[in-house]
Amino acid sequence: MKFLVACSALLFATSAFAAGAPSLSGQWKVHSSIVGHETDQDCKFVQDDNKITGSCKSADAEVPITGSLDGKNVTWKYQSDYNGTAITLTYSATLDDTGNIAGSVEVEPFGVTGDFNATPEKPQDAPAK
Repeated sequence: MKFLVACSALLFATSAFAAGAPSLSGQWKVHSSIVGHETDQDCKFVQDDNKITGSCKSADAEVPITGSLDGKNVTWKYQSDYNGTAITLTYSATLDDTGNIAGSVEVEPFGVTGDFNATPEKPQDAPAK
């Protein structure tokens, strides 16, 4: 009987933890400011446990991303091209209590940084029947 009670308590605690865990899966609007250059991107995040994959699309291209979620700390990165030079952009941020992401972005090999914020796109209302 003690075993059943212990198992039930463990299952309840696990489901309660999972219910409170943030999910980043979905469409996001990302606005960055890097050394005075403002950009907007549409990103699609797919979260599987603590791993993040997906893509980000700007006016120039769509690129695959990889990243992770550790508590409320979010990171992702992707490779791109700037005037013929291969670059890597790494986003490091915190998920706030309102569900938005804000932090910094680093551009290598140039060693420049900037700020960004990301907001989830709200799902559109279903059409009335």
